[in-house]
Amino acid sequence: MTSSVEVKAGEAASTGRFPGWWVVAGCFIVLMVNSGFAFYGLAVYLNAFSNERGWSLGSISFGVTVFFVVGGVAGLWVARLIAAYDARYVIMGGGVIAGGALALLGQVQTQWQLFLVYAVFALGYAGAGLVSTTTIVTRWFHQRRAVALSVASTGLSAGGIIITPFVKRFIDEDGLAATTPWLGLLFVIGVVPITWFLVKPDPIAAGWSPDGARRTVGQAIDALPGMPFEEAVQTRFYKAITIGYVLALGSQVGGIQQLVKLVEGRTDPSTARFALTALAATSVIARLIGGRAAQVIEMAKLTVVLAAVQCVALVALAFATSTPLIFVSIILFGLTIGNLLMLQPLLLAERFGVADYPKIYSRSQFIAIVGVAGGPLLLGWLYDVSGSYRLPYSVAGALCMVGVLVLAAAGPATVAADE
Repeated sequence: MTSSVEVKAGEAASTGRFPGWWVVAGCFIVLMVNSGFAFYGLAVYLNAFSNERGWSLGSISFGVTVFFVVGGVAGLWVARLIAAYDARYVIMGGGVIAGGALALLGQVQTQWQLFLVYAVFALGYAGAGLVSTTTIVTRWFHQRRAVALSVASTGLSAGGIIITPFVKRFIDEDGLAATTPWLGLLFVIGVVPITWFLVKPDPIAAGWSPDGARRTVGQAIDALPGMPFEEAVQTRFYKAITIGYVLALGSQVGGIQQLVKLVEGRTDPSTARFALTALAATSVIARLIGGRAAQVIEMAKLTVVLAAVQCVALVALAFATSTPLIFVSIILFGLTIGNLLMLQPLLLAERFGVADYPKIYSRSQFIAIVGVAGGPLLLGWLYDVSGSYRLPYSVAGALCMVGVLVLAAAGPATVAADE
């Protein structure tokens, strides 16, 4: 199937080496910055606000809920923007907005100010986040999509290894007010120039076909393959994957956001810093392996197995008290985090193609807000009620198990079983 569009004389033609892997590298760095200062960083800010302001975990966790709700809603608009405009502008705009909000975060003195700053922070987080970067990668790679997405999305875990421990150290030493302006500046520096020089929004505009095939002047451009958005969202596969991820990501994000507080309460601040590093490092290794595994193992089955392992890890964290057992549980948790995040866009792209991928993925991510935003709030409230993390992490494990059952009902990603 081809469109009537051709690569004309004067348009970009493919010369030199295929730039797709440079695009992946750029997306890796953007996600590393976004994750290190935002996704993993939220756990550090939660702990700091609890220590410096004396606010309850429930109220601070509500701020995290606001962050993810606004980010999910913004993702729907991001999908529209990157379909109409150069995706680089969306990512760079997100970097500037997020950096500005982060710079102001340490200046908040009341809880309503925290919620407002988190809402603005989330707008930038969405612009420079997974909807933009995974859309770009899926445009550049079709046959090697699993490997390309695994490499790019490993930036999420790298942010927890490289950036977040330093964020926590600086905040522990100098406090939120003195630290966050510099963190905001680093966020902008890490996103804007990298995006401009490395990230290219589409292979066709650069004179290439996906996966590196060269184009010649006058060659017709194949239409993007895939199921229309309106049909995709009605399938059993889409519904099961989306609902299953509400539960799997809700328990996962809730567990991540409370992890620093859990480890610090059972050990000490330096061990808590290392806990995030161990979690993210394990996630990096597991994600790279998972990208290869997704090429030989049916993706939906792999997702179910990883979600089940996450259930075990969350329950183990609920009851682990000694440092060795805590870190065994964290490593088990880390094995699942990166791969589950990577597999959601992979499953949807594999099943429905790339034609309407931004709309399909952003809608699924938007619905997942129920879990992603509710998880931290639920675990924080349960901690305030029970006075320990045994009940919160046990509940998270139980919700994750329900998610496993729902994901198992989806069927394979490669077979149109519900049509």
